[in-house]
Amino acid sequence: MRRDGGGRIDRSRELRFRFDGQEYTGHPGDTLASALLANGVRRVATSVRLGRPRGIFAAGGEEPNAVVQIEEPFPEPMLPATTVELYDGLVASSLAGQGRLAAGPDPARYDAVHAHCDVLVVGAGPAGLAAARAAAATGARVILADDQPEPGGSLLGSRDEVDGVPGADWAAATAADLEGRPEVRVLRRTTVFGYYDDNYLVAVERRTNHLGAAAPAHMARERIWRIRARRVVLATGAHERPIAFAGNDLPGVMLAGAARTYATRYGVLPGRRAVVFAANDGAHAAALDLADAGVDVAAVVDPRPAPGGPWAARLRERGVELLAGHVVTAARGDGQVSSVETSSGASIDADLLLVSGGWNPVVHLYSQSGGTLRYDETIGTLVPDGSGQAVEAAGAARGVFALPGCLADGTGAGARAASASRPARPVDVPRAEETAEDAPLAYWLVPAADYTEHFVDLQRDVTVADVHRATGAGLRSVEHVKRYTTAGTAHDQGKTSGLLTSAVVAEALGVPVAELGTTTFRAPYQPVSFAALAGRDRGALHDPVRVTALHEWHVANGALFENVGQWKRPWYYPRPGEDMEAAVLRECAAAREGVAAMDASTLGKIDVIGPDAGEFLDRLYTNLMSSLKVGSVRYGVMCRPDGMVFDDGTVIRVADDHFLVTTTTGNAAAVLDWMEEWLQTEWPWLRVHLTSVTEQWATVALVGPGSREVLAGLAPGLAVGVDDFPFMTWREAEVAGVPARVCRISFSGELAFEINVTSWDGLRLWTAIMDTGLVTPYGTETMHVLRAEKGYPIVGQDTDGTVTPHDLGMSWVVSKKKPDFVGKRSFSRADTMRADRKQLVGLLPEDPEVLLPEGTHLVATGTLPEPPVPMLGHVTSSYRSAALGRTFALALVRGGQGRHGERLYAPVGDTLVPVTVTSHVLYDPEGARRDG
Repeated sequence: MRRDGGGRIDRSRELRFRFDGQEYTGHPGDTLASALLANGVRRVATSVRLGRPRGIFAAGGEEPNAVVQIEEPFPEPMLPATTVELYDGLVASSLAGQGRLAAGPDPARYDAVHAHCDVLVVGAGPAGLAAARAAAATGARVILADDQPEPGGSLLGSRDEVDGVPGADWAAATAADLEGRPEVRVLRRTTVFGYYDDNYLVAVERRTNHLGAAAPAHMARERIWRIRARRVVLATGAHERPIAFAGNDLPGVMLAGAARTYATRYGVLPGRRAVVFAANDGAHAAALDLADAGVDVAAVVDPRPAPGGPWAARLRERGVELLAGHVVTAARGDGQVSSVETSSGASIDADLLLVSGGWNPVVHLYSQSGGTLRYDETIGTLVPDGSGQAVEAAGAARGVFALPGCLADGTGAGARAASASRPARPVDVPRAEETAEDAPLAYWLVPAADYTEHFVDLQRDVTVADVHRATGAGLRSVEHVKRYTTAGTAHDQGKTSGLLTSAVVAEALGVPVAELGTTTFRAPYQPVSFAALAGRDRGALHDPVRVTALHEWHVANGALFENVGQWKRPWYYPRPGEDMEAAVLRECAAAREGVAAMDASTLGKIDVIGPDAGEFLDRLYTNLMSSLKVGSVRYGVMCRPDGMVFDDGTVIRVADDHFLVTTTTGNAAAVLDWMEEWLQTEWPWLRVHLTSVTEQWATVALVGPGSREVLAGLAPGLAVGVDDFPFMTWREAEVAGVPARVCRISFSGELAFEINVTSWDGLRLWTAIMDTGLVTPYGTETMHVLRAEKGYPIVGQDTDGTVTPHDLGMSWVVSKKKPDFVGKRSFSRADTMRADRKQLVGLLPEDPEVLLPEGTHLVATGTLPEPPVPMLGHVTSSYRSAALGRTFALALVRGGQGRHGERLYAPVGDTLVPVTVTSHVLYDPEGARRDG
């Protein structure tokens, strides 16, 4: 099906590729779609719901049918064959609506870049090139982005002329001039897919796909461009739309403009004998181009009663039958088009049926900008109507479909965009008298008794009958019909089906299309791979791995690690022959009976400094911090405005104007962000500076009855007696010869010290502690057991965003003296004062060997009723305890603080495990062990 000459392909070189296991050849400049058509491949896919054969329908990103899986050089799913540049060694296969991800890691690199410009022009068709040239002439910084390998847009697939020269040559010369200007950047193979606030647009550039396996290893496969533009010109062109009639999904049914593109740009005959079904003169021109290329155009079927103009006359001169006032009623064939039936009663033998129901401006990005659209009755489509951002549409994207109009509009848009500093105004879309004489008549649907084969969305297999079923069910909104039928929800986002669906809904409801409107256009405009969006942030670079200053020692001594936030924290230290349970029980026993140490360096640490630091902390914490004396420490809780616990930790007063706040490991960044938000947006007059110092300090928790003796040996100059160094105070001292800040803080309920030194000295301190031979290292799992035995909650584990300090049994931490703090008013809401709120309790399984899975629900009865089963709460933490000699759990239970001693049941598999509700403080409730 390749023409003997013509097209913009390189016939001197041959490329080999495989599709569905068959070997084929093509040429540089081909797409996979054009190469398949050149090889006579008509069926390229199977419809997702009905399993019907589907062929190539369009020639660009609007393609709804020919979605393929690339197999080599690397698997990529769900790519339109019309956008895949052919390269040597390409292997692809057809799909039925669902692709396959790669089984192995992607060897390619993905990049991202930020750019700023005065004018961003999207689309390098005639209007876009003219706009970019006009803007560049003013000296503006210009970015011109286009999704094709070469600029020119519609000029590449037609024989139109510009200024007396072939359009493609004019486009090449204009692009070369632009690329030679220092302030202009031309981005080829680049699709702008998202338009956001403040003229921030995001694009994806395909850099190596067209090179295939020959791509250099150092080149990125795709690059994300994040562009901030002062002004934007959208010269995105228009999509031709189909007409709904019986069999309009058969292979061989194709958009008229697409067929013209294949013949003119790619030198491919999409069929041997064609019928054209269209209601606009542009399709008549396409018919003549196809006839000149060697296609036998049997007839042009036009529903207009008397189409005139030069095109109709030229068709008659060529001997092409013009069936005016008629429609195509059906396409027939076994697996592909073989004949076309018309309302005149004729059945025409043909293997190609070209359709054109009109043109839709590509307004997706304009809509994403916040722009409004209006329905233009003259041209039967949606056009831009106004946007609050500095954007304007040009050419066909504005609803001007004639070539001279595109060029004139584009030039004006570029000049205005380059020079304007005023806010954006509504785009002045031309009315009927301003449009070309060949403006298309909107034609949507061929009437029939049976609409089960009149397709409106080819990718989703949605028919007119499906739309009528939706409206018959009472749906009136096109958004509701979209969700009922799934029309417009596939990879193509309704580029060809969206407005057609709206028109069919309007016809069914008997309302104007203008009144009904269309569905919302959302980013991305074209599918974008997650790999491209991630860029280099993948694998080991996906999230930074943070390790403490003691990490090498932990590794050398056999620690296993868990990820907490971005940190690698020692989980437990198994000895030979120990499993996790045995190791944790041993570490717990050491902390309760002897002395143990944990690397606590990952705790978030924030310096709060300034004359108003105390007042600032009073506003954020539920209890009072400004009254804290220098040298003292206080535990505190932060709440959200709704009164729910956000984070907890300690506050150390270092000086009158200096506090050190500690946070949970996973919440350190969130707390700093929270503090900055309040300081910068609500209380900017407070004289406070915040600095994260998490990485500056290495922290060792020395825990257990023997910890005082070990510390005394390492810090002979520090008085460590209970009266000399009381609980919740801190001292400066030398520990193991290293300057340190030592705090009497305990997260285990045992006598404990937290020793803070600079990160540079952390390993020296830890090694000195371990060299005493008296200290057992323990990890985060042991820490969890110890704190849970004492009923200390972990924010994010024993809380879920719906828990107040009162629910945790911590009413004592909520000040009744302070006039206000974040969340205070919420504690007086009826909902937060309910007695049946979920509250923290302890659970003791009646069988002391049963370990409840975390997350297990709790019910009131020993026999499950019929669903829905009322749940009383769930298990938040569950461990085996060496100190208790049994298993235990913490849970959030409805009205839990009033249920102590009550029996509940935990469904575990097929068994209901009886448990007894108890206080959440299960070990040393009097706190007698805290001071040793």
